[in-house]
Amino acid sequence: MRVLTLLAVLSIGATSAFAAEEPSGCDKFKWPIERDRAALTAPDRAKLASGAEQAAVPSSAVTLGLVAPQDAKLPSPPERAPKDGTFAGFTSIKAAKAGLYAISLSSGAWVDLVQDGHFLKPVAFSGATDCDGIRKTMKYELSDKPFVLQISGAKDNSLSISILPAAQ
Repeated sequence: MRVLTLLAVLSIGATSAFAAEEPSGCDKFKWPIERDRAALTAPDRAKLASGAEQAAVPSSAVTLGLVAPQDAKLPSPPERAPKDGTFAGFTSIKAAKAGLYAISLSSGAWVDLVQDGHFLKPVAFSGATDCDGIRKTMKYELSDKPFVLQISGAKDNSLSISILPAAQ
Protein backbone atom coordinates (compact mmCIF):
# COMPACT_ATOMS: atom_id res chain seq x y z
CA MET A 1 0.00 0.00 0.00
CA ARG A 2 2.87 2.38 0.81
CA VAL A 3 4.32 1.79 -2.65
CA LEU A 4 1.00 2.72 -4.29
CA THR A 5 0.73 5.84 -2.18
CA LEU A 6 4.29 6.82 -3.02
CA LEU A 7 3.66 6.24 -6.74
CA ALA A 8 0.49 8.35 -6.59
CA VAL A 9 2.35 11.20 -4.88
CA LEU A 10 5.21 10.98 -7.39
CA SER A 11 2.87 11.02 -10.38
CA ILE A 12 1.01 14.06 -9.06
CA GLY A 13 4.37 15.77 -8.48
CA ALA A 14 5.56 14.87 -11.97
CA THR A 15 2.35 16.14 -13.54
CA SER A 16 2.69 19.40 -11.64
CA ALA A 17 6.33 19.71 -12.68
CA PHE A 18 5.46 19.23 -16.35
CA ALA A 19 2.65 21.74 -16.12
CA ALA A 20 5.05 24.24 -14.54
CA GLU A 21 7.40 23.90 -17.54
CA GLU A 22 4.67 25.14 -19.89
CA PRO A 23 3.67 28.65 -18.82
CA SER A 24 0.12 29.68 -19.63
CA GLY A 25 -0.98 33.06 -20.98
CA CYS A 26 0.31 35.71 -23.35
CA ASP A 27 2.11 37.54 -20.57
CA LYS A 28 4.34 34.51 -19.91
CA PHE A 29 6.57 34.88 -22.99
CA LYS A 30 10.14 35.97 -22.24
CA TRP A 31 9.95 39.00 -24.56
CA PRO A 32 7.18 41.11 -26.12
CA ILE A 33 5.21 39.12 -28.72
CA GLU A 34 2.58 41.65 -29.82
CA ARG A 35 4.13 42.24 -33.27
CA ASP A 36 4.63 38.51 -33.94
CA ARG A 37 1.14 37.65 -32.68
CA ALA A 38 -0.41 40.37 -34.86
CA ALA A 39 1.42 38.98 -37.92
CA LEU A 40 0.34 35.42 -37.14
CA THR A 41 -3.32 36.39 -36.84
CA ALA A 42 -3.51 38.92 -39.72
CA PRO A 43 -6.29 38.00 -42.17
CA ASP A 44 -4.13 38.49 -45.28
CA ARG A 45 -1.52 35.78 -44.61
CA ALA A 46 -0.23 34.17 -47.81
CA LYS A 47 -0.97 30.46 -48.08
CA LEU A 48 2.01 28.29 -49.07
CA ALA A 49 2.10 24.63 -49.97
CA SER A 50 4.83 22.53 -48.38
CA GLY A 51 7.96 22.79 -50.48
CA ALA A 52 7.23 26.31 -51.70
CA GLU A 53 10.22 28.50 -52.51
CA GLN A 54 10.23 32.13 -51.49
CA ALA A 55 12.52 34.68 -53.10
CA ALA A 56 13.15 36.48 -49.81
CA VAL A 57 12.13 36.47 -46.17
CA PRO A 58 8.41 37.28 -46.24
CA SER A 59 7.48 40.67 -44.82
CA SER A 60 4.36 39.22 -43.18
CA ALA A 61 3.35 35.86 -41.76
CA VAL A 62 2.44 32.93 -44.00
CA THR A 63 0.24 29.90 -43.49
CA LEU A 64 2.14 26.76 -44.45
CA GLY A 65 0.20 23.71 -45.57
CA LEU A 66 1.49 20.51 -44.00
CA VAL A 67 1.25 16.84 -44.99
CA ALA A 68 2.00 13.46 -43.41
CA PRO A 69 5.71 13.27 -42.53
CA GLN A 70 6.39 10.49 -45.04
CA ASP A 71 4.89 12.68 -47.80
CA ALA A 72 6.62 15.91 -46.77
CA LYS A 73 9.94 15.16 -48.51
CA LEU A 74 11.80 17.31 -45.98
CA PRO A 75 15.25 18.21 -47.37
CA SER A 76 16.92 17.12 -44.10
CA PRO A 77 15.69 14.49 -41.62
CA PRO A 78 14.18 16.34 -38.64
CA GLU A 79 16.35 16.48 -35.52
CA ARG A 80 13.36 15.11 -33.58
CA ALA A 81 11.44 12.19 -35.09
CA PRO A 82 7.79 13.15 -35.67
CA LYS A 83 5.09 11.20 -33.85
CA ASP A 84 2.48 9.20 -35.73
CA GLY A 85 -0.56 11.20 -36.75
CA THR A 86 1.32 14.50 -37.00
CA PHE A 87 2.08 16.74 -39.98
CA ALA A 88 5.23 18.17 -41.54
CA GLY A 89 6.31 20.56 -44.28
CA PHE A 90 8.92 23.07 -45.32
CA THR A 91 9.60 26.25 -47.19
CA SER A 92 12.90 27.40 -48.64
CA ILE A 93 13.92 31.03 -48.70
CA LYS A 94 16.43 32.01 -51.36
CA ALA A 95 17.70 35.29 -49.96
CA ALA A 96 18.05 36.58 -46.45
CA LYS A 97 19.61 39.67 -44.99
CA ALA A 98 22.02 38.66 -42.22
CA GLY A 99 20.76 39.36 -38.73
CA LEU A 100 18.75 38.18 -35.76
CA TYR A 101 15.26 36.94 -36.64
CA ALA A 102 12.30 35.88 -34.51
CA ILE A 103 10.53 32.85 -35.96
CA SER A 104 7.12 32.40 -34.38
CA LEU A 105 4.50 29.67 -34.77
CA SER A 106 0.77 29.83 -34.26
CA SER A 107 0.65 26.33 -32.78
CA GLY A 108 3.01 23.74 -31.38
CA ALA A 109 5.45 21.97 -33.71
CA TRP A 110 9.13 21.13 -34.03
CA VAL A 111 11.22 23.61 -36.03
CA ASP A 112 14.42 22.80 -37.89
CA LEU A 113 16.20 25.71 -39.53
CA VAL A 114 18.84 24.56 -42.00
CA GLN A 115 21.30 27.02 -43.52
CA ASP A 116 24.47 26.23 -45.46
CA GLY A 117 23.93 22.51 -44.79
CA HIS A 118 23.83 22.92 -40.99
CA PHE A 119 21.03 22.84 -38.45
CA LEU A 120 20.94 26.20 -36.67
CA LYS A 121 20.22 26.32 -32.97
CA PRO A 122 18.03 29.10 -31.63
CA VAL A 123 19.84 31.70 -29.55
CA ALA A 124 16.65 32.17 -27.50
CA PHE A 125 13.32 30.37 -27.10
CA SER A 126 10.02 31.24 -25.48
CA GLY A 127 6.65 29.56 -25.49
CA ALA A 128 3.36 29.56 -23.65
CA THR A 129 0.04 27.81 -23.88
CA ASP A 130 -3.34 29.55 -23.85
CA CYS A 131 -2.27 32.57 -25.90
CA ASP A 132 -4.54 32.85 -28.91
CA GLY A 133 -2.60 33.06 -32.17
CA ILE A 134 0.93 32.25 -30.97
CA ARG A 135 2.42 29.20 -29.28
CA LYS A 136 6.18 29.66 -29.49
CA THR A 137 8.85 32.02 -30.71
CA MET A 138 12.56 31.46 -31.27
CA LYS A 139 15.39 33.80 -32.18
CA TYR A 140 17.94 32.71 -34.78
CA GLU A 141 21.08 34.40 -36.06
CA LEU A 142 20.95 34.07 -39.87
CA SER A 143 23.67 34.72 -42.42
CA ASP A 144 22.88 36.19 -45.84
CA LYS A 145 22.58 32.71 -47.42
CA PRO A 146 19.45 30.75 -48.42
CA PHE A 147 17.82 28.64 -45.71
CA VAL A 148 15.14 26.02 -45.26
CA LEU A 149 12.52 26.18 -42.52
CA GLN A 150 11.20 22.70 -41.72
CA ILE A 151 8.18 22.00 -39.53
CA SER A 152 7.39 18.57 -38.09
CA GLY A 153 5.30 17.13 -35.29
CA ALA A 154 2.40 19.54 -35.90
CA LYS A 155 -1.04 18.37 -34.78
CA ASP A 156 -2.86 20.21 -37.60
CA ASN A 157 -2.34 20.21 -41.37
CA SER A 158 -1.37 23.89 -41.46
CA LEU A 159 0.09 26.55 -39.21
CA SER A 160 1.05 30.18 -39.43
CA ILE A 161 4.71 31.22 -39.33
CA SER A 162 6.25 34.66 -39.02
CA ILE A 163 9.93 35.39 -39.71
CA LEU A 164 10.57 38.93 -38.54
CA PRO A 165 13.72 40.86 -37.67
CA ALA A 166 14.09 40.46 -33.92
CA ALA A 167 14.25 43.32 -31.50
CA GLN A 168 17.71 43.27 -29.94
